[in-house]
Amino acid sequence: MRIVRTPVGRTNGADVHAYTLDAGNGFAATVWTYGATLVEVLVPDRAGRVGNVVVRLPDLGSYTDRRRPAYVGATVGRYCRCVSGGRFTLDGVEHELDRNEGGHHFHGGTLGFDGHVWEADAETRGDRLVLRLTLESPDGDQGYPGDLTAEARYELSPDGRLALTFGAVTTAPTIVGLTNHAFWNLSGGSEPIDGHRLALNSRRTVAFDDDLVPLPGPPRDLTGTALDHTEPRSLAGARLDNFFVLDDPAWAAELSHEASGRTMWVTTDQPGLGVYSADHFHRPRAGLCLEAGAWPDAPNRPDFPSVRLDPGQRYVHRTVHEFPIARGHSDRAR
Repeated sequence: MRIVRTPVGRTNGADVHAYTLDAGNGFAATVWTYGATLVEVLVPDRAGRVGNVVVRLPDLGSYTDRRRPAYVGATVGRYCRCVSGGRFTLDGVEHELDRNEGGHHFHGGTLGFDGHVWEADAETRGDRLVLRLTLESPDGDQGYPGDLTAEARYELSPDGRLALTFGAVTTAPTIVGLTNHAFWNLSGGSEPIDGHRLALNSRRTVAFDDDLVPLPGPPRDLTGTALDHTEPRSLAGARLDNFFVLDDPAWAAELSHEASGRTMWVTTDQPGLGVYSADHFHRPRAGLCLEAGAWPDAPNRPDFPSVRLDPGQRYVHRTVHEFPIARGHSDRAR
């Protein structure tokens, strides 16, 4: 087991470094300090051949191009997904956010957490390799109230687990919802995701309008519809850009690729999962985005789970991606 730190380049006057957490058994992850971005996850297939199972861009300039951010592998915040109208109210005070998606605020704004270089330190803790990244977001950043200290922690262990833990504290009442925006492709190559199967622990979805703003009313039942993934279902031809309500805190998703023998189990403490099949990506259907986190537009929907964070509290979000083939067996996690 080892941790390797290498330079990537510079952006906005700051050095960007790559940290590779290598378990030594073909299982490894590389994270860049720019955007606290997950750039590579190496996982062996059934024959022991190692391949990268997340989409990565060719160079630093591709990640830093703010003209059309795709958030590839990035840590997204302060608030992932949409805030309708770019505004929300806390304690009777209306806060105006940066509007970067039509008239709405999306994925933290024009310069969200994905566009900053984070501070980083790494260490070995027993059988785990741990990378901790932190970012200071000042009061008024993209319109958000309160000084916020955010943390993204990646932990890799030789039993095939990659755990992502997000944390935050604030100096004033605010809203927080962090997530990771990796596009997963278990083929380990460049083929589209159509050869995958997906199961989700969800029987309800938050319905959107064309601007991805939730429609009025409670989540809708999926039973028997094309979005019903309670049993593994082929992604061939399926166009997904939906938010699924998770039924319990046990497991969230199972993604599998028969040709390679790779499977990924996702567990989380979050109340929902955004699933996007990347049909509008510059390389369509290159990967499947599985974003655990807060419900869309929750700051404006008192009927949705709260995303408020007050001074003295700590925001915590933990999601685990588990690859059973990396540890040599395939017991089901759910």
